[in-house]
Amino acid sequence: MSLLFKDFKSWKAYCEEEKLPLYEAVIQYEQNQRGAGRKEILEGMVAAYEVMRQAIHTGLTEDMTSVSKMINNGAKKVFNHPVAVLSPDFQKMIARALAAKEVNSCMGRVVAAPTAGASGILPGVFYTLQETHELPDEKIAEAMLIAAGVALIIEQKASLAGAVGGCQAETGSAAAMASAGIVYALGGDNDQVFNAVAVTIQCMLGLVCDPVAGLVEVPCVVRNASAASIAFSSAQIALSGMDAVIPVDECIDAMHEVGQSMESRYKETALGGMAATITGQAIAKRVLIQDIEMLSDEEDVE
Repeated sequence: MSLLFKDFKSWKAYCEEEKLPLYEAVIQYEQNQRGAGRKEILEGMVAAYEVMRQAIHTGLTEDMTSVSKMINNGAKKVFNHPVAVLSPDFQKMIARALAAKEVNSCMGRVVAAPTAGASGILPGVFYTLQETHELPDEKIAEAMLIAAGVALIIEQKASLAGAVGGCQAETGSAAAMASAGIVYALGGDNDQVFNAVAVTIQCMLGLVCDPVAGLVEVPCVVRNASAASIAFSSAQIALSGMDAVIPVDECIDAMHEVGQSMESRYKETALGGMAATITGQAIAKRVLIQDIEMLSDEEDVE
């Protein structure tokens, strides 16, 4: 019988009792839920990863200008800029996270991991991790399975939706998923994997969801890049043996509590935060007028 994902404590206990790596419990869960074979599940992860890589390629090679014009090929600007703030790897990672999310904002194909609004984080992280450490696709697939297990627990204990828990539930969860995958892929033990999740949640706690004009573009795209950065910093902290102090399950409980107490204007309603600024309101008005004009043109054609 597979593990039903309710908390990190039981995930760890189950894997230690059964002498299984963390990702095997996720495979068992998938087998139980979908009736899929082990090979099919692993191949599915590799296929999903290929979609992530393709989204990065698309975002860095094709025109990424959204209908609202708020997204205008930012990823390519970052990728091709001659000055690297820290290192070329860091610059590429930021650009890749931006690229995959820009593809989403421009109505392209992405993997919602765990949501479309956070769809640049895992691609930017895992692509750069693989390139830097020369990891095979199979290792990335295992890391993605662990990331999926993290998401399952967050979904049970808190939420993955910005409309329920704010952006901490979307980009925060994705960063936590990515950090867990990084630590696993680089040889961290179970405690270090979960410690990375705890540190990430502590860093992302309270982040509001405030999309300008109600579109998942600003500040959503740049938050994918910053969340990817936090995933790497949390992984480095966890791999080094630094303790998060607050256990991971309690961190997720805190995330739930914060999400529940967050006012509705900060939960994907476009009524607060960046959406409520003077410029944000002006953009919303322009986008609304643009939408009305488009609908009018369509009616004239009919």
